[in-house]
Amino acid sequence: MADLLRGWGCRELLLLFLFVGTQLGARAGQIRYSVREELDRGSFVGTIAKDLGLEPQELAERGVRIISRGKKQLFALNSGSGSLVTAGRIDREELCAQTARCLVSLNILVENKMKIYGVEVEIIDINDNSPLFRDEEVKVKVNENAATGTRLVLPFARDADVGVNSLQSYQLSSNIHFSLDEKSGSDGQKYPELVLEQPLDREKVPVHNLLLTALDGGDPVLSSTTHICVMVLDANDNAPQFTRSEYRVSVPENIPVGTRLLTITATDPDEGINGKLTYSFRNEEDKISQTFHLDSNLGEISTVQSLDYEDSRFYLMEVVAQDGGALLASAKVVVTVQDVNDNVPEMILTSLTSSVSEDSLPGTVIVLFSVHDGDSGENGETACSISRNLPFKLEKSVDNYYHLLTTRTLDREEISDYNITITVTDQGNPPLSTENHISLKVADINDNPPIFPHTSYSTYIPENNPRGISIFSVNAHDPDSGYNAQVTYSLAKDTFQGTPLSSYVSINSDTGVLYALRSFDYEEVRDLQLLVTASDSGDPPLSSNVSLSLFVLDQNDNAPEILYPTLPTDGSTGVELAPRSAEPGYLVTKVVAVDRDSGQNAWLSYRLLKASEPGLFVVGLHTGEVRTARALLDRDALKQSLVVAVQDRGQPPLSATVTLTVAVADSIPDVLEELSNLEPSANPDDSSLTLYLVVAVTVVSCVFLAFVIVLLALRLRRWHKSSLLQASGAGLAGVPASHFVGVDGVRAFLQTYSHEVSLTADSRKSHLIFPQPNYADTLISQDSCEKSEPLLISEKKNANEELEVVQFKTSEDLETAAPFEFKYATHPASSGYRKPFHF
Repeated sequence: MADLLRGWGCRELLLLFLFVGTQLGARAGQIRYSVREELDRGSFVGTIAKDLGLEPQELAERGVRIISRGKKQLFALNSGSGSLVTAGRIDREELCAQTARCLVSLNILVENKMKIYGVEVEIIDINDNSPLFRDEEVKVKVNENAATGTRLVLPFARDADVGVNSLQSYQLSSNIHFSLDEKSGSDGQKYPELVLEQPLDREKVPVHNLLLTALDGGDPVLSSTTHICVMVLDANDNAPQFTRSEYRVSVPENIPVGTRLLTITATDPDEGINGKLTYSFRNEEDKISQTFHLDSNLGEISTVQSLDYEDSRFYLMEVVAQDGGALLASAKVVVTVQDVNDNVPEMILTSLTSSVSEDSLPGTVIVLFSVHDGDSGENGETACSISRNLPFKLEKSVDNYYHLLTTRTLDREEISDYNITITVTDQGNPPLSTENHISLKVADINDNPPIFPHTSYSTYIPENNPRGISIFSVNAHDPDSGYNAQVTYSLAKDTFQGTPLSSYVSINSDTGVLYALRSFDYEEVRDLQLLVTASDSGDPPLSSNVSLSLFVLDQNDNAPEILYPTLPTDGSTGVELAPRSAEPGYLVTKVVAVDRDSGQNAWLSYRLLKASEPGLFVVGLHTGEVRTARALLDRDALKQSLVVAVQDRGQPPLSATVTLTVAVADSIPDVLEELSNLEPSANPDDSSLTLYLVVAVTVVSCVFLAFVIVLLALRLRRWHKSSLLQASGAGLAGVPASHFVGVDGVRAFLQTYSHEVSLTADSRKSHLIFPQPNYADTLISQDSCEKSEPLLISEKKNANEELEVVQFKTSEDLETAAPFEFKYATHPASSGYRKPFHF
């Protein structure tokens, strides 16, 4: 193995060292690499993907990235090869100055795992810096009486490299009077000294010019030179001496600028100019001259700018005291900077989730952050905290990294967003802290159905409403947000009386307003039972139902309808008979009416609106019964016209009227008799009409009697009881024609039936008609009177025989007289039912 290594060159040995170091670092739990400085951008550092246990293509998929606190990124990830490469040229001297080992730490974050890996990269020094003297020429004074072996301090060179590449030696140009000696300081710096080998003679050689060369140990060797001018002075046999060889002082970093730190003191026993001392820094760095000021006469050292412990913890400087004879002495000054708690802790967000779903499990990582405090010791120790009343906790990760985790399941409907304040406090006195505010929104899921304020609703709508009118509005609230809270409304599919409810009402899916699609009629639809569904737009959607009872309010939209007396379809006028012997309160007829509305709108009242003879008749307010108000007198007119109004109690009230014609006579013959006693009219046309009317009534009476006789004869033939036949034949001669019905049960009917006759003396056409069935006796008006109908005798064995009609006409002058038609209709089964005839 030794022979093999002896055969390798320096380059191969260096690569082997790097490989072994990388492997040993990986096994130690932290990934370690090494790389030479000043390599080109993209140079290979290490196989990071392999060391993380990943494939190269997984670096991008898993969100692997470099995180560090440095302002400048020195390294980058090559996702193609899975390697860690340089992000640019790296200058070791800029990073670590004179530190023996230059280590750069960085962290690798695997995003999807929220895991951090520490990586340490050692920057290997190369010989890229030559030793440098501060001045190109240095003047050194020496007394001519200086003894052999006198040492003169020479300026030393600085090399930014370290190790073998740093400053190794000095060389002095050939000279018989001087030689070169080197001393190593406690800091490892080599200090050259000029040693007097032979006595000097100013008169012979007043100035000696020497060349001092500084060499490093690199390959190739780099060097630099400075010109030494040795000036031989007159004799000054006493050199200055400092009271101490080393001065130390410790000051806090927050002292004001201009503060005096210490005073150095040197003495020289010489007198005059040879005893006057001046103080100065020797070989000071730029940082020293920019930070401190040395009074050349007093030796006081003060600050010219603020000290910063984090920038430099101590300052090492060399001071010299030189007399007028060019003799000098040197001493070291060490200024130690004490740390004070002057740096506020810094919180760096590495990864942040701005929103989290409300169904996330406890332990979900919200924030990954790191904490840094520029102070040291207790001043640099930090602690993180959050409010205790929040459902979150802090958990420390590697180094100074922390996780912010959830401690329970979140509910967006309870709290939709959180303002989390993370407080970082150091342990200084007084402690300093910083706060970082994080806004976290809870993302909604569809976990709440729409909610109606009430379990059921009821509303009312008046009938006869306009189509399209708004009936009612329902509103459901969904505590979710966004699409999950967008509510749409619909009606459940159902039918009413075989018709879909959607043909009655509709609902606006966005606003929940219900509209009537038709005009409701209380008499047809009194109420509807609807089921309204509210659905959100989530995935999957959630819904809830509510019942709505729609009641139709009755309106007074139906006028009273008169059922009796009804107007005949042929246009004739109904006539009621009132016997002249009627007592006050005698029931003449009854007006029967109904109202299709309900409630108060259907409460009917009757009143006599108009009468040809006021005070003769009264109408029952609630019954509609027409009764005589007083006894009938002979002077009362035969024909009495009454207008009866039927009115409901709606608002506004509606009414209907019916005109009744009442014939004041005891029987139909009395009507005919009174018609014949009517005075002739002064008008020739009226006289002729009256004559025609009398003749017509007479003819009708005769025909009617003949009809009754024939009818009875036919009936008597069938009857087997002779007593009943004789009673019937004897009754026919004395009973007025208006009392005869001629069907089964005739006598009972004739005893309870009262006739009413109405004659119009001044009309060109007069009618005497007995009513048709189902309405009481009806006198058919003009149209039916002008029809020519034969005499009908209907014989039926059934007792429910409907009609028997006798019709006749007389006409003397077609131009002045109208046909006279007399119809009498009876209902054998309606014994005691009084039917009027119309005329």
